[in-house]
Amino acid sequence: MPEDRPYDLVLFGATGFTGALTAAYLARATGPDCRWALAGRSRARLEAVAARIGRPELPLLHADAADPVSLAGVARSARVVATTVGPYIVHGEPLAAACAEAGTHYADITGEPEFVDLVFARHHARARETGAKLVHACGFDSVPHDLGVHFTVRRLPEGVPLRVDGYVRAGGRPSAGTVHSAVTVLARARQSASAARERRRLEERPAGRRVRAVPGPPHRVGGWALPLPTLDPRIVARSARALERYGPDFVYRHHAAVRTLPGALGLAAGAGALAVLAQIPPVRAALLERFRPGDGPTPEQRAAGWFKVTFDGRGGGERVVTEVAGGDPGYDETAKMLAESALCLAFDDLPETSGQTTTAAAMGEALTARLERAGITFRVLSRG
Repeated sequence: MPEDRPYDLVLFGATGFTGALTAAYLARATGPDCRWALAGRSRARLEAVAARIGRPELPLLHADAADPVSLAGVARSARVVATTVGPYIVHGEPLAAACAEAGTHYADITGEPEFVDLVFARHHARARETGAKLVHACGFDSVPHDLGVHFTVRRLPEGVPLRVDGYVRAGGRPSAGTVHSAVTVLARARQSASAARERRRLEERPAGRRVRAVPGPPHRVGGWALPLPTLDPRIVARSARALERYGPDFVYRHHAAVRTLPGALGLAAGAGALAVLAQIPPVRAALLERFRPGDGPTPEQRAAGWFKVTFDGRGGGERVVTEVAGGDPGYDETAKMLAESALCLAFDDLPETSGQTTTAAAMGEALTARLERAGITFRVLSRG
């Protein structure tokens, strides 16, 4: 990547709620050695964000998700571009394409499988040619799960079949962007399946190794564990295919952990109802209207948020139980994860990867160390 670009990092979408939190985090976490800028459609709104975070001198770049020329200019000006502008299937592809073409590393916070598969099919090959790393899911989707499995696997024997079960618990309000993305995913099941088929047609699989990652079956384990059909297990699987350390036969199962049977039944019923309602355009529009991008909870509400993801890893006759934990998953910690991912891509000594990749494959221990210093905990709970 050219080192003479004017910016180490550009944040696109800083005027949105999560984008503004990411900008504020970067203002606290960076010093004069980091050359960074904000990008968006409205200069006045960007100026307001820069003033609010105490960095009125920040460069402000014009960029519009519907204007590929402006996005290409941003991509050519930076070593890394981070974006919070979603839903990504609607707004995301032109920026990913611009970064692939310019050889610019790219990070987002998508949880949309269709978007990830579409970017792979259309832009992975070009990014491989230019050296760009296209890293999706750099927020709560899917950093704790991807790096948590990576952390767990590194504490199990090498060269043997491994199985890891992940159990997700969280408290806090989901972000408006997460709700919009989830409803969009549910409403586009047919398109998502088509994109997944195209990815399978194009994607190389590791020779002599097997990887499976799926929502886990319902079962009792200190409460109730329910299948969690999010993007996370797909990201984990792609890391496992990229990294031989996951062994010759790797299985990951992904669960939501619920303490009580009524809670489990309520969660399952709510998910089923949302899937049905997302198919009805007027209902879908009314639901999305209640969660406006740019709106979000108060600092006090965010301070009450939390997440814990427990991983039960087994292989070679050994067992290790680990945990990744942090604060408000939908906003504060997602902003932190995206910002640290972008800084890691810009400044850290990383593996030689390019094309569409994952946080574990592209950044692994370097990003884990950054997040630990930033207050997200990775710890071993037990060995046996």
